[in-house]
Amino acid sequence: MSNLKYRLLTVLASILVSVWFLVPRNQTVKYRGADGVLHETVERHIPLRRGLDLQGGVHLVLEVDQSKQAIAPDKIPDAIDRALKTVRTRIEGFGVSESVVQKAGNDRIIVEIPGFDDPERAERLVKSQAFLEFQITDKSGALDKVLPRFDQIVAQSGMAPTVAKGGAKPAPTAAGGLQALLSGGDTARSVGGGKADSGKAKTPGIDTLGAKTGPFQSSIVGGSALPGEYFVPFDKVAEIETYLAMPAIEKAVPPGKRIVWGTDSTQMGGQWYRALYMVDAHDIATGDDIVDARPSQTPTDGTVVEFEMSNVGGRKFRIETGKHVGDYMAIILDGRVMGRPPVIQSAIGTRGQITLGGRGLAAAQDLALVLRAGALPVPLRVAQSVVIGPRLGKDSIHKGLTAGAIAIVLVVLVMGIYYRFAGLLAVGGLAIFVLYTMATLAGFDAVLTLPGLAGLVLSIGIAVDANVLIFERIREELDRGKTVRTSIDEGFRHAMPAIVDSNVSTILTAAVLYQWGSGPVKGFAVTLIAGVAASMISAIFVVRTFFLVWLNRSRGARQLSI
Repeated sequence: MSNLKYRLLTVLASILVSVWFLVPRNQTVKYRGADGVLHETVERHIPLRRGLDLQGGVHLVLEVDQSKQAIAPDKIPDAIDRALKTVRTRIEGFGVSESVVQKAGNDRIIVEIPGFDDPERAERLVKSQAFLEFQITDKSGALDKVLPRFDQIVAQSGMAPTVAKGGAKPAPTAAGGLQALLSGGDTARSVGGGKADSGKAKTPGIDTLGAKTGPFQSSIVGGSALPGEYFVPFDKVAEIETYLAMPAIEKAVPPGKRIVWGTDSTQMGGQWYRALYMVDAHDIATGDDIVDARPSQTPTDGTVVEFEMSNVGGRKFRIETGKHVGDYMAIILDGRVMGRPPVIQSAIGTRGQITLGGRGLAAAQDLALVLRAGALPVPLRVAQSVVIGPRLGKDSIHKGLTAGAIAIVLVVLVMGIYYRFAGLLAVGGLAIFVLYTMATLAGFDAVLTLPGLAGLVLSIGIAVDANVLIFERIREELDRGKTVRTSIDEGFRHAMPAIVDSNVSTILTAAVLYQWGSGPVKGFAVTLIAGVAASMISAIFVVRTFFLVWLNRSRGARQLSI
């Protein structure tokens, strides 16, 4: 009786633990804010999340973008292998479990993110080059001086647009600058932060541009209080981008300088403008030195990404920024200046932050993630993007549950009719087996997929097979004239080696599938391993406990309906 009591307590405790793993609950997540204080937030944890095929999600096919970086065909497999690691690190840090990142052939990467319905954000995350640079904005007015040469190159190429007489009024020129835009009673404030002064702009070099007839001089607005900062009307951005991509224009850029678009936009004189910067081409630091990055929000700067550099990178950063105290530093990600360049107040060490302005916390989370994962070794493009809707997932769930229900009903009928009372005990053990299996999957934070449902249905048959072996051995012992208790003990003891051998073989096969299989195959293998392990426990321990309870209550029964 003492042994039976401990058995019952063990079964009861295992049931309670299984239920605890399957109940949704709140989890406390800790993070450190910009103020250095440790904050806490509560998130809802849902066990047994569904995979891409059951709840929908995003399916992406990536390949090397040859338009940005030409790679020899024999070098593409190696480039994909190196890019695969970076993409996988980004996806794993995205907070989506059971995502699939795998190589397809020699030239493609497959990405599947279950439960995610924002394909554009997913594409930005996986194909972002994430090359970060810190460069000083130009103080010499180099862009002002070279604009006439740019217009001359465009005119000689025959690409310059012509404006018909009486056509639209040209955009404000660099000669007038921001001051011209903000004069005449306009109450707007200058981009530099102070009120605009009336009259001519005071930026050096602005007045030397001459006639403002070319596309560059008639479109690019200067005069900002921030050195090297210019603005282009929205309706001229595409045109100026086309011209800047011309090889002749690229060669005409002053040596040691670089022209970079900004991510910020501003409204001046009733019109929207995109920021454009001339910066020094020399990097004072790059993202290769970053070892950690995390999103945050501050009352003064809004959404930011705080970063930390390695000791070596921090020393270099401190030396370089110490040389440029009072200058403006552009933070450039993938060829775009992030926000307005801040002024360097003092030498910066291993820690700093990137201000994202009005962008949301999700953008900061994505930026921090790609910075931690590192830059892609080669540029990637999305060759295929498919969003799997939840309706298809619901249909898969319905069919999977229907198959499982049919399997369970057939098992109950067969076991009840063929093995009678002993079959009913096996059905009770089967119910606990399903609970154990689901709890095991939830405990390992696995995600249920359609192949996983197939593995669960298959493991139900394996669980019944163990009971069939035991019951047949019990029948043999009863036919030899042994007592019911002895027959039950001998049946379990003699069936044990066969059960263990067959189940261990199945687990080894499933382990091989998990090690070398793809995402759906891994889902099947995980569910099968959990189901086989649970079937051994339910058949060997739980069902035998039921037999012992029955023997104790029947006071040594002389007959067993089996």
